[in-house]
Amino acid sequence: MNILDKIIVDKKREVILKKSIIPVSQLEASVFFGKETISLSQNLKNSNTGIIAEHKRRSPSRSVINHGFTVEEVVKGYESAGACGISVLTDGKYFGGSLDDLLLARASVNIPLLRKEFIVDEYQILEAKAHGADLILLIAAVLTRDEIKSLSEFAKKLGLEVLLEVHNQEELEKSIMPTLDMIGVNNRNLKTFEVSLDFSKQLANQIPNDFVKVSESGISSIEAITELKPYGYKGFLIGENFMKTDNAGQAATEFIKQLAP
Repeated sequence: MNILDKIIVDKKREVILKKSIIPVSQLEASVFFGKETISLSQNLKNSNTGIIAEHKRRSPSRSVINHGFTVEEVVKGYESAGACGISVLTDGKYFGGSLDDLLLARASVNIPLLRKEFIVDEYQILEAKAHGADLILLIAAVLTRDEIKSLSEFAKKLGLEVLLEVHNQEELEKSIMPTLDMIGVNNRNLKTFEVSLDFSKQLANQIPNDFVKVSESGISSIEAITELKPYGYKGFLIGENFMKTDNAGQAATEFIKQLAP
């Protein structure tokens, strides 16, 4: 069983437990549930830089990245740096995140927030909306076409945008449907953790232009972005590169400044 399979087994168990404690009616009563969402896809289309900055404390491939920042410090730093949106990891066991991180981020900034999570159930989409997210992530590697369809339709009903993540052509082909806003190519193979920008380059032409193209993982230099832009990528998700510094917001500011024309 690879790490991704383990995460999904744990996630399904976690969702069952949460459903038994917090009823849907409680999530729907959240102050954020009726809030109008902010569009990340529009921000990316209108941006010259396209940076989606990530709040991430640790990961299975790199145990501890940074536990020193508060969520508020990080996201406010990202917003003032000019990020198009912020990805907030909410998985606890493998990434050290929580839904509280999303809530604190929402209270601190007014730019699009992605709930970065291993979504396997509609309940998690309700949680995302209740905690102030503007969009969700669906991972093609762990979902069937029917699951992608029903989960993305459910998200759209709640006014949330959908970023679908793929790793290869097979995942892309089974996933393309009108209920997606953005298609992200993960440059990290989730089974081996090997990272290569070739994943993004190889799949670029297969992604229809109706979707905003996003490149994720392993982007740590201006050169990488310059290399990917001619392939039609408008969004670049960067986490570790900013989080491993002493000041994530400052690192993002300097990075985005170099990208801006």
